[in-house]
Amino acid sequence: MKTLIIAEKPDMGRTIAAVMEPRAKNNRTYLEGEKYIVTWAIGHLLGLAEPDAYDDKYKRWNIKDLPIIPEQFKIVPNPKTKDQLKMIGELAKRCNAIVNACDAGREGQYIFALIQQQLKLHQPVKRLWISDLTAESIATGFERLRDASEFEFLTQAARARSEADWLIGMNASRAFTTRHNTLLSVGRVQTPVLALIHDREKEIEAFQSQTFYDVWAEFKQEQIKYKGAWQGDRLTKPEEAEAIAAAVRGKTGEITKYDTKQTKEYPFKLYDLTLLQREANAKYGYSAKKTLDVAQALYERHKVISYPRTNSNYVTEQNIDGMHKALRMLGTGPYADLVQQANPNLVHKQNKSVCNPSRVEDHHAILPTLKRPGTLSKEEQNVYDLVIRRFLSHFFPPAEYKMHTVMTQVDKHLFKTNIKELLSLGWKVVLSKADQDKGKKSKSPKKEDEEETDEWTDKKFEIDAGRPVDCVRAEMKEKATQPPKSYTEGTLLKAMESAGKQMENEELREVMKDAGLGTPATRAATIERLKKVGYIEMKGKKILITEKGKMAIDLIRHAGVDLLASPEMTGQWERRLHQISKGEAAQEKFMDNVKRFTLSIIDKVRQQPPAPANAFGEEARGKRAAGKEGARNARASGGTAAKGVGRASSGRGGSATLEQAAAPASRAAGTAGSAARSSSDGASGFSVSQRQALGSCPRSNCGGSIIEGRKGYGCSHYKQGCGFVVWKEYAGKQITGTMLKSLLTKGQTQLLSFKRKDGSTVKARIVLNEPGTGQLSVREES
Repeated sequence: MKTLIIAEKPDMGRTIAAVMEPRAKNNRTYLEGEKYIVTWAIGHLLGLAEPDAYDDKYKRWNIKDLPIIPEQFKIVPNPKTKDQLKMIGELAKRCNAIVNACDAGREGQYIFALIQQQLKLHQPVKRLWISDLTAESIATGFERLRDASEFEFLTQAARARSEADWLIGMNASRAFTTRHNTLLSVGRVQTPVLALIHDREKEIEAFQSQTFYDVWAEFKQEQIKYKGAWQGDRLTKPEEAEAIAAAVRGKTGEITKYDTKQTKEYPFKLYDLTLLQREANAKYGYSAKKTLDVAQALYERHKVISYPRTNSNYVTEQNIDGMHKALRMLGTGPYADLVQQANPNLVHKQNKSVCNPSRVEDHHAILPTLKRPGTLSKEEQNVYDLVIRRFLSHFFPPAEYKMHTVMTQVDKHLFKTNIKELLSLGWKVVLSKADQDKGKKSKSPKKEDEEETDEWTDKKFEIDAGRPVDCVRAEMKEKATQPPKSYTEGTLLKAMESAGKQMENEELREVMKDAGLGTPATRAATIERLKKVGYIEMKGKKILITEKGKMAIDLIRHAGVDLLASPEMTGQWERRLHQISKGEAAQEKFMDNVKRFTLSIIDKVRQQPPAPANAFGEEARGKRAAGKEGARNARASGGTAAKGVGRASSGRGGSATLEQAAAPASRAAGTAGSAARSSSDGASGFSVSQRQALGSCPRSNCGGSIIEGRKGYGCSHYKQGCGFVVWKEYAGKQITGTMLKSLLTKGQTQLLSFKRKDGSTVKARIVLNEPGTGQLSVREES
């Protein structure tokens, strides 16, 4: 009998057949040769069944029927591809062995496992595990087929991921949808990602820009000119800044300190999928999904790069020889000039910035294969070019710089200069001319009140620290503090990779990779899902949250299930799935925890007052009680079917204010009295009753809630005469949300540092002096 090879997609199957059975007969849905029959899935042929497969009552969404927790999950064929599934079953009857040739990753493993389960395939299974689809790799892979039992833990992790997503997605989506009578898609990964966007937008909305002033001066010694930034406390008055500029302009100064040091800048890490998506978004504006689709085409159809859905930036010792061969392959063609300058000896097994087997799990970093590209589309060429230039950079030495730090004093005023003098471009010769020019103009990250670093490229900087300098120019610059930036798909991918933690340190981010939100293969789909369900929208490269998206997060948090929106906690779940795939954690224990969490979600949502009809924005209104249309939207959201949403029983007992149900992200609301009134007719167009309750009003017998306004925090019952207000700025301090909550619950803030007029520092707390009005005072502590 023959061996059945099951690939993940038709192109992959035909590529494998061309190597293993070059004379195979083509039968449209499979190829048959003397030893092998090669067929394929078409992505997922099977999926977890909808709730109504367990009981007809689930066709109608009703919060009373929740939770839905199957004792054993059922799988059902995809109606569109059921014929291909049937064909695999028929072919399997003619074979006594099977090779799983699906993608070498968690999802590929799951696709095969479901086919095996549904068709009850009992033949012994071997696993093809390769990182590219070149003829050489396929042939080598079949010589080294691995036993399927080696991947049992990976299968368990894949099942746990799918079933956990089903439990939370189905139950939480039905609970929130029926309770609030609007189609709300909730998911184990998508919800914390939405929370990241929500919280960033809240930071931007709450940000209050402050104007300050820089003073910079230009100095000259012989033919050398350089600029310096004035050193001192931030200047908030223009007359102070202008006085300093006037005091030094045209004067002679001295160099009080001059330091130099040599620095090297090494090539950036090889690409994993997330890093490639981030770069393509920054340079070309490609969405994460577009970059993934293009990279997948370069891998599957063109076979010019290795497996792209990797989370590794390194290679193993076995890849070094292939990298050298790929370098030689690139020696003819558009990259020939760069290859001639490259040094093959720099890429070797001891180079830990390239070869680090401990950092490689299922797949190595994305590399070019030995196949020359044919005709590529513009998008394919752009992504391929990114991969090639990053690959080539490691065959070049580091870029070298001489860093100059100059302290110049004029009339008791001190100016600081940082100059980066380029000595050797090194690996940066592989960058395109535009990227090289961009790099020359780039600035080092500095504090807002420091002058930007001057970067010298091919100019030599020489100065005599013992001789005077002339201040030939001095000017004042008006500046303003800037709010955080809205996420782009590139920066959101970076945040997802580290579960929302702000990690500039590459090593720390590396450690967090297995505790990120989703996997490299699923992050693009998560972002697309948020777009489809109307939670986010794009404005150029910026990702903006919609009113529906804000409301979804606020309802979830107000229900007391913050864990569902917690990026860090969900990242820990992903870490646990990673541990299951390695045999370091139990699938059963993980699923028990997910089931317990599902129960707690249902219990807490049941107690939540329904949101009012106008809480989700204009776009969402037309989708309320949308019947079959709602069902289609929910399925598009990724596994949260919405059959019967129009008939859903929400248990509504009349409308409720949004202060009870949780309002959208706080807007620029006023505070008490006229400040509060201004909040309902501003640009936001939201009434006070639609703002997030930050706590209860401490005024006796008031019963109102404290809401955030543009200048302060006031009571929602201002129309009934409550005059409670805490202004956002007091005693030189910004009253943050955390400080406000402390004032409302404890009557005082944490210990803070205050400056006296004589410049000394004292420890004190801001105290809520008058609960009836919000009057504050400062209480020193010894």
